[in-house]
Amino acid sequence: MASLQDISVSAAINLLSAFAFLVAFAVLRLQPFNDRVFFPKWYRKGIRSSPTRSGAFASKFVNLDCRTYVKFLNWMPASLRMPEPELIDHAGLDSVVYIRIYLLGLKIFVPLAVLAFLVLVPVNWTGETLERSKGLTFSDIDKLSISNVPDGSRRFWAHIVMSYVFTLWTFYVLYAEYKVVAAMRLRYLAAENRRPDQFTVLVRNVPPDPDESVSEHVEHFFCVNHPDHYLTHQVVYNANKLATLVAKKKSLQNWCTYYHNKYERTSKRPVTKTGFCGLFGTNVDAINYYSSEIQKLTEAEAAEREKVMSDPKAIVPAAFVSFKSRWAAAVCAQTQLCRNPTIWLTEWAPEPRDVYWNNLAIPYFELTIRRLLMAVALFFLIFFFMIPIAFVQSLANIEGIEKVFPFLKPIIEMKSFKSVIQGFLPGIVLKIFLILLPTILMTMSKIEGFSSFSSLDRRSAGKYHLFILVNVFLGSIITGTAFQQLKTFLEQPPTEIPKTVGVSIPLKATFFITYIMVDGWAGIAAEILRLVPLVIFHLKNTFLVKTEQDREQAMDPGSIDFATSEPRIQLYILLGLVYSAVTPVLLPFVIIFFAFSYLVFRHQVINVYDQRYESGASFWPDVHRRLIIGLIISQLLLMGLLSTKKIEKSTIALLPLPVLTIWFHIYCKGRFESAFVKFPLQEAMIKDTLERATEPNLNLKAYLKDAYVHPVFKSSDLERVQPIFEEEDNPLVPTKRTCSKQCSETSSNVGS
Repeated sequence: MASLQDISVSAAINLLSAFAFLVAFAVLRLQPFNDRVFFPKWYRKGIRSSPTRSGAFASKFVNLDCRTYVKFLNWMPASLRMPEPELIDHAGLDSVVYIRIYLLGLKIFVPLAVLAFLVLVPVNWTGETLERSKGLTFSDIDKLSISNVPDGSRRFWAHIVMSYVFTLWTFYVLYAEYKVVAAMRLRYLAAENRRPDQFTVLVRNVPPDPDESVSEHVEHFFCVNHPDHYLTHQVVYNANKLATLVAKKKSLQNWCTYYHNKYERTSKRPVTKTGFCGLFGTNVDAINYYSSEIQKLTEAEAAEREKVMSDPKAIVPAAFVSFKSRWAAAVCAQTQLCRNPTIWLTEWAPEPRDVYWNNLAIPYFELTIRRLLMAVALFFLIFFFMIPIAFVQSLANIEGIEKVFPFLKPIIEMKSFKSVIQGFLPGIVLKIFLILLPTILMTMSKIEGFSSFSSLDRRSAGKYHLFILVNVFLGSIITGTAFQQLKTFLEQPPTEIPKTVGVSIPLKATFFITYIMVDGWAGIAAEILRLVPLVIFHLKNTFLVKTEQDREQAMDPGSIDFATSEPRIQLYILLGLVYSAVTPVLLPFVIIFFAFSYLVFRHQVINVYDQRYESGASFWPDVHRRLIIGLIISQLLLMGLLSTKKIEKSTIALLPLPVLTIWFHIYCKGRFESAFVKFPLQEAMIKDTLERATEPNLNLKAYLKDAYVHPVFKSSDLERVQPIFEEEDNPLVPTKRTCSKQCSETSSNVGS
């Protein structure tokens, strides 16, 4: 069990690390040659250009103005100056609402910390139970926890009352935030500029027709069922192989351009090798070699393109269908189109840059099977990951190991060695084990077949949250208890085991404190330094940049990784909720994390991140639901803990809390969630009316023409079937169906 000295060592190490990262960032961001690394968003917007300085040659690379170093921390207040409406215009609603999650943590835990330190800490400190206990491992910090209150004491009613206060305050903050975010989303949707996804619906599981192609069938269906509003459509092609060829050709063209430029500068024909990365193989003329390879890929691309266009099997039974108004698109996206609920399935189309084209080629009937297999795989992943979690907990519980393995005591009792291991190593080892996990979970989400990057992020975030909840939180408590109290379990009657577990749960707060400092303090400070992008940019700029396109890619600003960042926030919120009534000393560490993260990510959103898509904060219901789950877990754990403290009617007194929390969630879901999954027809009609009044000559068909064409076709002459506008007033819709087949098909459908 980590002592106060161990926590102090960990705090010192992490504070020094965070301070070093901040100083390094403050200095590096002032250097001209790093400008594209720390301000890429402004370059992408065309507002910022490379800094030019007169004078010495070195001043073009190093900032020689000593006065700027005096104010090297001015980025902190600067990141707070931009008002929220301007920030929404600058970065989008997704980024702004994500930042508000950190602000939400501060709104919840600052009042909770004040109340807990005024009421619960004195109650716990004066209990003096741990000092009289034998066979339990504890530290000075544990004296501030609920474990220091004697069994059967009326002091526990202070914890019960405060748990109600904490819950009601959390209700108030969550309700107010849900209301604000829902209003922000509606205002954003009402005020945003015209976008293709406002008029477009993704239709999946189009049923096969013996007389018509997928494109003809889609056109016929919507001309019949939406005759006054249907505008056009784009069928989906399985062009994954073609996309691979196009990407490879694009890379070779960059190499060819580089060697052409080199030849023009030196007047000497460049030479390369034909093997892997130009490092092995026969020496050949570089320009001729890459020109030949590009020609081969061009022929292969043309053949694959022709195959895709001519093969009916290359057309997926799905299409992007566009309408003449937002109102019509909203009606189609939010209603059932057919009596058979398994065909002609509609959903709002993602914005074009949000579409994950690879998964649109997956047959719809495979999706259920894929998701079932990934659910099973996730279960085994979570189960087997308990092994490294147990190893981490063994590092955090040296005293417990000494009880079972006393021969190791002389080695691990070295003062400096012990403090570093218990105060710093457990948190960093756990973080290392979690590095590869987000990539694995994102791959699993892609296999499940989701059609947009935003849905992939939300699905991966759900998996990551479940993993953190089971392995990092519950696994740390359960595994830690088993290691720490192994000897006690073996020597006491089975009836005493629940009591031992109940007492040991709050003792794990010291481990989570070290994890918060490693991941939440030093980790966030490393985020703003952007050490990896900084090194990669300079390596590419020095050795690999060959064209302007390469230089743009080297300046890749990245984006908020919602799939990993949001579940991490949920872990800290869960820790704060669980330990607010159990070990309140953890709350200041959580508050520092939220305050520091809010400052850092606001700066990053303003100057660095360039989001891949904009979903209008559609992820907020997931955030709220996970917060509710954390609140219920904290209430159940407190209920289980107090049941071991011989408090009469404590379970009955706390039982209404989870019931109230579930009711609160149902109420908020009914009150606000529709704003995130549906688009009000009233708002759609208002936008359509204003657009017709301000732009009466708008050619919407031309605007939507190439919006949802697969990227590999946008530069080609793709012939697409267009709807018939000349016969809009004709009640008869052209079709290739024969009368007998249509009648027999209709009869069979009615008969079924």
